[in-house]
Amino acid sequence: MDCAPPRGASFDAVGQRWLAVFAFQAAFSAAASALHLTVSPRGRRHPLLGVPTGLLLGFHPFLACAATGMLALALLLSVSPHPRPTPLPRRALATALFAAAGALCVGAAAAMLPEDAGWAAVAGLGFRGAVLGAIFAARYFGRRRWLLQFPVVQRPLFYGLKMGVLPSGERALKLSMQAFFLSLFMIFFLPWQFRTGGSIGSQILTEISIFIVTTGVSLCLEINHHFVQVVHTRRCSFAPPQSTAAADTNPTEFILESLEQSDPRSLIQYLAYQDLCVASECNLEPWRRAAFFEESGETYKRIVTTCLKPLEEFTSKIAESLEDFSSDKPELMLQQSKLFSAFDDFQICAWCARTLTGLTACSRQEDRYGVAQLTGCNAAVMTTLLSALVAIETCLGKKTNPQPVHSLGPENIRWVNFSTGRKGTGVAIACTQKGGLHKKAYTMADVLRTSVYQIVSAFIDDLRANAKPSSLEKNWISEGRKPVYGSQAVLVQKLILFIEYRAV
Repeated sequence: MDCAPPRGASFDAVGQRWLAVFAFQAAFSAAASALHLTVSPRGRRHPLLGVPTGLLLGFHPFLACAATGMLALALLLSVSPHPRPTPLPRRALATALFAAAGALCVGAAAAMLPEDAGWAAVAGLGFRGAVLGAIFAARYFGRRRWLLQFPVVQRPLFYGLKMGVLPSGERALKLSMQAFFLSLFMIFFLPWQFRTGGSIGSQILTEISIFIVTTGVSLCLEINHHFVQVVHTRRCSFAPPQSTAAADTNPTEFILESLEQSDPRSLIQYLAYQDLCVASECNLEPWRRAAFFEESGETYKRIVTTCLKPLEEFTSKIAESLEDFSSDKPELMLQQSKLFSAFDDFQICAWCARTLTGLTACSRQEDRYGVAQLTGCNAAVMTTLLSALVAIETCLGKKTNPQPVHSLGPENIRWVNFSTGRKGTGVAIACTQKGGLHKKAYTMADVLRTSVYQIVSAFIDDLRANAKPSSLEKNWISEGRKPVYGSQAVLVQKLILFIEYRAV
């Protein structure tokens, strides 16, 4: 569970979004209930059930609301921006999905049973609904669908929902077909009372009706999951209203408290980093970015420190993994797991790199008091970005040893041939292609490379005027502070490649 936002922050960051999810699910279930009430037959009684069909259909909205509540609670406990949720929410989600799918199937299909069916047949419908929930839960965990995927481009809410309708329908159809045939096979192992009776024709019609209901329930589950993804990955503004006193006195305190006081890797923290990245990079609200460069420089230092910490931890984890690969340690699986865990905070690291880049580049024109340069933040930012880039390139097989200046350039890059290298290192790096880790490494390298180029483009005149290793090391590489990965000589040579626009 995410902790409550700090005082003054946007309280709708998590709480009101969950209310919106629940309202959407309730409305969706109510609409399905109303449609079912309209098209279903009325006026007859089940001889064995002994209740009117309308009464069975009348229970459907209540069952739908109960299933909706369980589904919303399950998603509330399980959805996370971090790839490693706790085991308890997983069990809670699985149980709730079983119960929700079973309740929806019972409420939607009980009135369609033939006249000679009894309560055991209704229980059979619940069993088939539980099978549907089990398959959905298995796909949910197997494909890591509980992980929130933040989009690169923020679209309006309507278009974000519209883009996922067709894929959700395709997934729902596949899910319903799998659940229908599996439950139809498994129900033959139950006592005959749990099966639908009647003639062959009525049984075929009943099975067709159950398949339609199963498809509808699957669509409800998929649409609800897509709605959760769209709603919780939308940007939330962690800033006071512009006309209030807080906006005039300290407009950055809300977002800094959210970053510093929220639980690590919580949804609140992810949304705060996302908002900081947008405010720094896109400058949609100029008054907010102008407040970062206040005269004392404390706000700018806090922001830079908050963004440097995830990048330094990320680089440190990669450095530890590479040291293990280069040693003679036999724990290959442990070494690989360290490398995998290094990319768990990939999204936050990308936002931090873009935030630091946006602030450093715009400080050339907007920093009236020179706090970015005087506090040494520019050198710290450049050092951290280059160190992280060198670590990732080493992980991908690029040599990083210092070379003579005349030999620098893309034509002189040498890539490690793992087929002839040591067995442990080759297998370990090759395994990073599993689980999308290879793609994450290349994406993060592109983010860092673009970030450094953006800073270089903003300060290109000064960099070219001082394009000497000693001057660059003094002004743009943190003196007296060993980089997290690589040496100062390596970082200086890397920076020279960027100045000459030859870094690839």
